[in-house]
Amino acid sequence: MNAINKRALVIGGSLAGLFAGTLLRSIGWQVDIYERSPHNLDSRGGGIVLQPDVVEAFQRAGIACEDPLGVVAHERYYLKRDGRIAQAMPMRQTLTSWNLLYGSMRRHFPADHYHQGKHLTEIQQDGLAVTAMFADGTRETGDLLVGADGPASTIRHLLLPDYTPQYAGYVAYRGLVDESELDPATAKLLTERFVFYQFPNSHILQYVIPGENESLIPGERRFNWVWYVNYNQTTELPDILTDKNGQRREYSIAPGMIHPTVEQAMRSYADRVLAPPFQKLVAATQEPFVQAILDLGVPQMAFERIALIGDAAFIPRPHTAASTAKAAANAIALVDALVDSNHDVPKTLKAWEGEQLALGMRLWKSGEALGERSQFIYGEGRTEG
Repeated sequence: MNAINKRALVIGGSLAGLFAGTLLRSIGWQVDIYERSPHNLDSRGGGIVLQPDVVEAFQRAGIACEDPLGVVAHERYYLKRDGRIAQAMPMRQTLTSWNLLYGSMRRHFPADHYHQGKHLTEIQQDGLAVTAMFADGTRETGDLLVGADGPASTIRHLLLPDYTPQYAGYVAYRGLVDESELDPATAKLLTERFVFYQFPNSHILQYVIPGENESLIPGERRFNWVWYVNYNQTTELPDILTDKNGQRREYSIAPGMIHPTVEQAMRSYADRVLAPPFQKLVAATQEPFVQAILDLGVPQMAFERIALIGDAAFIPRPHTAASTAKAAANAIALVDALVDSNHDVPKTLKAWEGEQLALGMRLWKSGEALGERSQFIYGEGRTEG
């Protein structure tokens, strides 16, 4: 499409920012993305259940990628305590990885318009334009600013300072294991299946995702697991979120950075309570990571020429498998509204906001209900069952 005389500033260079950036470019906008981290982003979140909105976003942006954009699981298994199959059901799903989605969009987006080490400090708008100011003293002005800077969003803090993520009462331990690192019998059980083990106040799940270099070749992929465990916010969570260097992290600890004491306690607990296939999977994990499960919802996503999207606005719990898809849906609806309004930004955002608020609220409440159903919130903490 021919370029139009419109410029967007996208704050946040992870998946939500790249969805917005690639889709805005597809309708002719000039786009610059500003990512606060000075380092290349890598392996955030591990596995992702692929949803139709993500596929649509890729297709609209013209991003060439492997079909089917992930590993297909054909059925679900629920295991007994001894590792035998309690229930099997056919259910076809495609499982992908953060790395594959990020890498595909990052390669598609012009490198000279993706700026790293850009920490936003202030925003201003005058009705005709919006300006972003950064800690390095630079300023950038555009017709639209998209806040796609995640749970710790600076944009949201500036616009809605009273709305911050709230701890839901439990964390997700996560890990990735190369196919070649797991014993053949366990690998055979887990490969190309969505496998669960449930027990009081907790459950663990796994599925196969593309490998380290986005490989979909059998033998080069990874097992991705997620384990939900209750921790008291006051007496336990601070230790869980203190990394091996003694630094307290806000919401998560990256691979390789969990404090050794916390990691050993997690591994010992896994040996006591998990079904044997999951015990082996956790044991084979070299660098587990952990994230607090959060709740967040906002009353407003449009602010004249500023739009909040993705986890900057609503954080659905991972049980919905919808966080990435929601970011894609926000961006798709935004570009559709821009085209419909002939790129009149204030008019666009007024038309766009209502359905996006409703989507975010629906997923937020659905995630809470799924969590409560599993007794994560109201459980009495870890059990030895």
